[in-house]
Amino acid sequence: MRSEIIAIAAALAIGLSTIGPGIGQGLTAKGAMESIARQPDMVKDIRSTLIISLALMEALTIYGLLIAFMLIAKI
Repeated sequence: MRSEIIAIAAALAIGLSTIGPGIGQGLTAKGAMESIARQPDMVKDIRSTLIISLALMEALTIYGLLIAFMLIAKI
């Protein structure tokens, strides 16, 4: 019984930690594309800011994966 609960908790950790950053990355990319369309001369600045922000959002997903691995190690 305990191992099933830990497995469900690990699945929830991965699932919930990917929903938010996934939506955020989509909205961020959309905003960056719109900004580049409005101001093509600012491509380098927008691209570098986009890459940094996507990397920070991806870190949240990696934290969820790390928590899932820690939970699975308890089974």
